[in-house]
Amino acid sequence: TKEKCIFVSRGDDSGTHKKEKSLWKTSDLNPSGDLYKESGQGMGAVLMLTDQIGAYTLSDRGTYLAMKDKLKLQILFEKKDPGLHNPYGIIAVNPAKHKGINYINSMLFIGWITSVKGQKIIREYKVQDEVLFIPDAIK
Repeated sequence: TKEKCIFVSRGDDSGTHKKEKSLWKTSDLNPSGDLYKESGQGMGAVLMLTDQIGAYTLSDRGTYLAMKDKLKLQILFEKKDPGLHNPYGIIAVNPAKHKGINYINSMLFIGWITSVKGQKIIREYKVQDEVLFIPDAIK
């Protein structure tokens, strides 16, 4: 039998909420009713609510680590499950479609963030001694 547990969703169409929806879609579960709460709030508020009611949620690592000392929540799944990966990307806005875009500086920033130095900074960035991001522009 399936255990009845409350799940708190951001419910705000954020990247985390979209990832959550894709995970529900691939499962045999249909979140609804009293067991599924859409908060419409940011990740910090969702973590606090989840902690207060003893529920489950999907969170990004950075927000969880920043709030970890205020929460009783424990991580159940992380890193090893490819379904939980949440890649970030960087693109310049097309100046032909949007007036006033600083395309040259955008491209300089993209060049820097994907450079050896930029990727090293990303790779070494930590919160509470835990790495947050895995850069992949340079292997």
